[in-house]
Amino acid sequence: MAFDGITIAALVKELDENLTDGRIAKIAQPESDELLLTVKTPAGQRRLYISASASLPLIYLTAENKPSPMTAPGFCMLLRKHIGGGRITAISQPKLERIIHIDIEHLDELGDLCKKTLIVEIMGKHSNIIFCDDKGMIIDSIKHVSAQMSSVREVLPGRRYFIPDTMEKQDPLDTDKTSFASLLKSRPAPIGKALYLCFTGISPVAAEEVCHLAGLDSSMTARDLSDDMMTHLYRQFSYYFEQVQNKTFAPAIYYSGSDPKDFSALPLSHYGAYRRQEYSSVSELLGTFYAAKNTMTRIRQKSADLRHVVQTALERSRKKYDLQQRQLRDTENRDKFKVYGELINTYGYHLPEDASELTALNYYTNEDVTIPLDKNLTPQENAQKYFNKYNKQKRTFEALSGLIKDTADDISYLESISNSLDIAQNEDDLLQIKEELTQSGYIRRKYTKKKIRLTSRPLHYISSDGFHMYVGKNNLQNDELTFHFADGNDWWFHAKGSPGSHVIVKSGGNELPDTTFEEAGRLAAYYSKSRGSDKVEIDYIEKKHVKKPNGAKPGFVIYYTNYSLVIDSDISAIEEVD
Repeated sequence: MAFDGITIAALVKELDENLTDGRIAKIAQPESDELLLTVKTPAGQRRLYISASASLPLIYLTAENKPSPMTAPGFCMLLRKHIGGGRITAISQPKLERIIHIDIEHLDELGDLCKKTLIVEIMGKHSNIIFCDDKGMIIDSIKHVSAQMSSVREVLPGRRYFIPDTMEKQDPLDTDKTSFASLLKSRPAPIGKALYLCFTGISPVAAEEVCHLAGLDSSMTARDLSDDMMTHLYRQFSYYFEQVQNKTFAPAIYYSGSDPKDFSALPLSHYGAYRRQEYSSVSELLGTFYAAKNTMTRIRQKSADLRHVVQTALERSRKKYDLQQRQLRDTENRDKFKVYGELINTYGYHLPEDASELTALNYYTNEDVTIPLDKNLTPQENAQKYFNKYNKQKRTFEALSGLIKDTADDISYLESISNSLDIAQNEDDLLQIKEELTQSGYIRRKYTKKKIRLTSRPLHYISSDGFHMYVGKNNLQNDELTFHFADGNDWWFHAKGSPGSHVIVKSGGNELPDTTFEEAGRLAAYYSKSRGSDKVEIDYIEKKHVKKPNGAKPGFVIYYTNYSLVIDSDISAIEEVD
């Protein structure tokens, strides 16, 4: 993630242009670590979303509102008391730190003009929102940090606010060639790493970009650089940060296929292999980039229980499968015992009573074989003993062959559910997966008067040739699509040998163009466990040739004489229909 000091600088520019001189009309705290400020400005109403979440700290302008708790938390009430109706006088960034200062003027109880500062620290798990007076003393914070929690800095009411400088980094906007070279040479690390270790506000992505602009391998150390190379690196470093000083930002998200790879407030030339989507606003960029991240994070949290059920069942089935395979291997020599019994019956008539072995010609291989014997048994009893052993292992082999197939089917089925959880997009999808697990016996059904409505629907795309393509998001939808929705002459696609979605292309009785076959294949590849691969083998066939065996698990089908294609899993160019 490139949420570094450069992105903060671009965001501060945008917030300053939009919020300075605005009045704080509303303060809400939707979550324990979030604030939502509504600011009235001459240009209209603006909402500022601030999150100090350890997993996803954020700050940006948004048009969306969020519901607040019935009773406002203490920190929210404190802010309402002090700065409700206050005017934002300035928004700034100290040096190039991942910190934003929002200076606010307001009137106290006596009508006197007072100044306060709301400080937003975007620092990963150490992120915080701190409220200070005009003397730099902390009034309160959304997260309290005691001496037991941090030996570097306490964040508690009554303590003085300061920025901890544990790494002794230098401001990249205020450095010369001599100090630049000296700092880099003081670090034995590669220059890519040394750049973000020596200077504030630089992410690994930005450091890599500076090295790329200078034409240098970021894995080299500063001591490997000649004076000319160091001068060239400093020149590119200066050019890069001139854009920050001049506030000439170019916000963009870089996509790998349809997945957002990263974002930046300045161009990233070393991301040339990725698709670049530009934005006029840093807030719009952050909202777009993190909307999907927020959704997926929330869905992953809500699907944790279902994943645990599936993973536990998978581990149990895999252990059972391994045990059954070992037991099956123990029966591999069962035919040998049958041969032993036959040879004893054939050659055992001349054996002495206390014989412990029999050496005889195996008439199946024309080789001599030595057969161990029990001295306490007659030849006929020894032969019967081997026949019994053969029959027992034969029965075991036959029983295990069926059990192993059933266990393998269970593993394949559970892997398909795991894939369904990976592509789930909302809570309705999770409800349908839970219903499937309940129907399959992995979750005990809870009887309730309230009936749960399943409203999840398959994904819907349109090919570049205008054909409608549908993708099942779980096994129940796969069955519904294939056996109830699709017509006989529609086309069915699935990733070969990999858990994944059924893809149906509605042909309307027409012949499909090659482009549509390729796009449907890409959908089948993307919505499978092979997502991200450059080459995925896809089976496709007319739907009328796809059958479901009696008693088969949801999503399981059989087919013969299918066609195949090998395709990538990039669906960025395929239009999705809401």
